[in-house]
Amino acid sequence: MTRELFGVAVLAPLLVLLAWLSGRLLGGRPRWWLALLSAWIGIAVGGATAVAVAVQSVGDVRAANPLIIWATALLVTMGISAAAELVARRPARRATPAARARPPTGLRRWGRRTRRMAQIGLILARHGLPRSWQPGPTRAVRLRLALEQAGGVFVKFGQVLSTRADLVPADFIAELAHLQDQAPPAPVGAIAALLAEELGATPEAVFAAFDAEPFAAASIAQVHRARLHSGEQVVVKVQRPGIRESVACDLDILLMLAGLAEAGTVWGRDLHIIEQATRFAEVVREELDFRVEAHNIAAVADALGPTPAVRTPAVFPHLSTGRVLVLEHLEGISIRAAGPRLDASQLDRAALARSLLESMLRQVLVGGVFHADPHPGNVLLLQTGELALIDFGLVGRLDALQQAALREILVAFERRDPAMLRDALLTLVDLRDTADGERLERALSQVLTRRLGRGMHASAALLGDMLRLLLDFGLAVPPDLSGLFRALITLEGTLTLLAPDVALIDAARALAANWFRDDLAPESLQASVRGEVLALLPLLRRLPRRLDRIASGAERGTLSVNVRLFADPRDVRVVAHLVGHVVLAGVGAAIGLMGALLLGVPGGPLLTARLSLPHALGYGMLAAGIMLLLRVIVAVARAG
Repeated sequence: MTRELFGVAVLAPLLVLLAWLSGRLLGGRPRWWLALLSAWIGIAVGGATAVAVAVQSVGDVRAANPLIIWATALLVTMGISAAAELVARRPARRATPAARARPPTGLRRWGRRTRRMAQIGLILARHGLPRSWQPGPTRAVRLRLALEQAGGVFVKFGQVLSTRADLVPADFIAELAHLQDQAPPAPVGAIAALLAEELGATPEAVFAAFDAEPFAAASIAQVHRARLHSGEQVVVKVQRPGIRESVACDLDILLMLAGLAEAGTVWGRDLHIIEQATRFAEVVREELDFRVEAHNIAAVADALGPTPAVRTPAVFPHLSTGRVLVLEHLEGISIRAAGPRLDASQLDRAALARSLLESMLRQVLVGGVFHADPHPGNVLLLQTGELALIDFGLVGRLDALQQAALREILVAFERRDPAMLRDALLTLVDLRDTADGERLERALSQVLTRRLGRGMHASAALLGDMLRLLLDFGLAVPPDLSGLFRALITLEGTLTLLAPDVALIDAARALAANWFRDDLAPESLQASVRGEVLALLPLLRRLPRRLDRIASGAERGTLSVNVRLFADPRDVRVVAHLVGHVVLAGVGAAIGLMGALLLGVPGGPLLTARLSLPHALGYGMLAAGIMLLLRVIVAVARAG
């Protein structure tokens, strides 16, 4: 028994070493279970080969050469791995943060991450997620329960997924919408110590009054009421002590799980879980710096202009830091709970909805900076009857070109013009490959007919259809554009709570027509034409000389065209890869052929009693040639 245990203890590390070496020689990291299986078969075949050689040479099994065993094992292991790559034909992926978790930077962090991973693993197993890779009626429920129990970052990730109607199936949307980001308050002493560290004084010294009990507590921060010495009522948003380390650990695990889910599950690929997790991680890291939120508030307030239809809280920058944010206290109630007050006060719900929509469109089309998460909890009904936006941890930004394209999209909606809509969208999206413009125009025409038919009221579902259509055509949608579509879809839900009859797209077209009517006036058109002509004057001056040069060159027969091959770096990379594969295959074939020729050379210096130097070189060169050819095969298979 002891001998068997000793054999297993020795063989196991050798298997791992052989699997690792095979993967490195093939230029990648194969799946661990496949690599170990290949190594096991390789050792078995290598041992059988060495025994056969020993029996044939000297008639003694005990004379089996370890070098033959391990050389044969390595070649067989590489051969099986290469064959598996050919069968799988998985396209190569660039390494992304979601495809692999960041390595721990210290022993303490490694221990914390390991414990948290074990906890998350137990939660997933308890809710049956490892067994629910196949679609089922309760998969969304299981996911929601698991996220709730995991808490923290995982709850926020579920909330973000619940707003992605453009990518996430309806059953997931309905279930994840029930997630609530709530957490017990942090200890009073820890909050006081953090405030003293950030503000340089105790809360009692900085504020005339400070409520130690928070009126809202979430996973990242909690909010306290306070009063300044000047008498102004404020809210103090304080980051939970130690949350940065906890969030970093959870994001590592979330990104790792996202990579596993998309690689191994159908629903993970359907949810585009890696893309969602990566973008979510970027947003959460920004939320950990409250100075970013303070800057966002100022940018949105500036975009709304001096007389905004919707208010934003004022920031007290001298009291705000990366972990503390002091804002004006806006007395009000969220739209989600404001129904009874709206009914009792006889406020014009439609007018409130229009003011909120006007505020959002002004942010998008005029200011270029917009609140990217206008859900009902982030919109307050103030005691004055006004609306206010809060929680600016997530904003979007658009440049002048994107704003112009969005205005063109609204005009295309008004005209129901699919060609104009296609041109505007192709201005916004990132082209991966040359798309069939006519097919895209026909598809957009069908969307417009389905959503903007005569007598129909257009809703934000039109935006979701367009976004899904762009993804189906392989058009890479920039994060700002998908964030805008998501924000408008979220806004429609908020508008519905205020005034169910408001159609977002119809109202947006009417407001935009009023804003841009001045741009279409004769005076504005004359100024635009004058500016374009002035910009073209230098070109017009040079045009006759250039035409004369072209005509003279054609007359003398010296006219030539300078065409630069491989001007696009992508073409250079493709050709470089192809040439590299061809050269490596040629070198491998040449080395293998030379090795085979050396095996047929008689005589030569003897290294052992039965092995000459030419034969030793032949065996080595033959093995090296086979390895190089296998590496080329694997590289071609991974490239798809």
